Amino acid sequence: MHTHEIDEWDAATAIRAAGLRVTDSRSAVFDALRNLPHASADAVYAQVAPLLEHPSLQSVYNALNDFADAGLARRIEPAGRPQLFELRVGDNHHHLVCTACGAVVDVDCVVGEAPCLTPSATAGFVVHEAEVTFWGMCADCAASAA
Repeated sequence: MHTHEIDEWDAATAIRAAGLRVTDSRSAVFDALRNLPHASADAVYAQVAPLLEHPSLQSVYNALNDFADAGLARRIEPAGRPQLFELRVGDNHHHLVCTACGAVVDVDCVVGEAPCLTPSATAGFVVHEAEVTFWGMCADCAASAA
C-alpha cells in the first residue's frame, strides 16, 4: 500500500484494504491522522474525542497500533519524545526533528529507493529499509535563537 493510494481513499476503504474491521473509532483515528501528520496518540485523541460517543485514549492507542501493525500507518519514535504516527507509508522517507519545539518534517529518501542507505556491515541481515532522523533547529526556532 502506497501513500498515493491512501490519499485517494476514504477511511473505510483504507481500513478494509489493510485487512481491518471498520469501526467508528478507527475511522475517526484515520481521518485525524490524515489531518495531523506526525501525531501523538494524545493529539489524535484530542481530535477524535468530540466526534465519538464513548471516546477513550486506549481505543485510540489500539487503532494506531493496529494501523501500524497492518502497514496502514507508520510509527515514528524520536528519542526522548512521544511515539508519533503518520499515514505516509511505503516510501522509506525520513524525518527532520526540531530539538527546540519538537516540530517534525518529512524529508525524502536521500538516494531514492529503499533502502536508501547501506550499512558498512550487515551481519548477515537482508536490509529492506533504512530509518534516519535528522536532529536540528527548525527555521523559526533558529531565527528566535539568533
